[in-house]
Amino acid sequence: MTPSSDPAASRRPTPGRSRNMAAIKRRDTRPERAIRSLLHAAGRRYRVDVRLDLEGAKPRPDIVFTRARVAVFVDGCFWHCCPEHGRQPGVNGGYWGPKLERNIARDRAADGALSAAGWAVVRVWEHEAPEEAVKRIIDVLDASKSSRDS
Repeated sequence: MTPSSDPAASRRPTPGRSRNMAAIKRRDTRPERAIRSLLHAAGRRYRVDVRLDLEGAKPRPDIVFTRARVAVFVDGCFWHCCPEHGRQPGVNGGYWGPKLERNIARDRAADGALSAAGWAVVRVWEHEAPEEAVKRIIDVLDASKSSRDS
């Protein structure tokens, strides 16, 4: 069988594609860093990339306020199918379609497990203005604090 007639050869990633995929960060993305910087400047202290062992899930929020029990996820538009900017890839849809659906299902499962364990969940899209995202996060933190105080 020649390489051009091998069906698996068409699915093998090119060296350039492999390099691009390997360079995608799981944490410390530009939107995350901007949000963390603004939260820190506002006097809010947090933990980064902490795995929470909950019943039925082990989510890893991007930013965690342990005392307030607030978990923040900064979701990428492509990886989490943003309704505004998300798009289905034109190449290898048989792989990417189910992969992106699994990401969304995992997000919903994490949200459910966190809520069931008494955590507040804030999801921020990478395209959101960091100042607006931080305002939403602080509002949730303040609401969490006032509910604990009462």
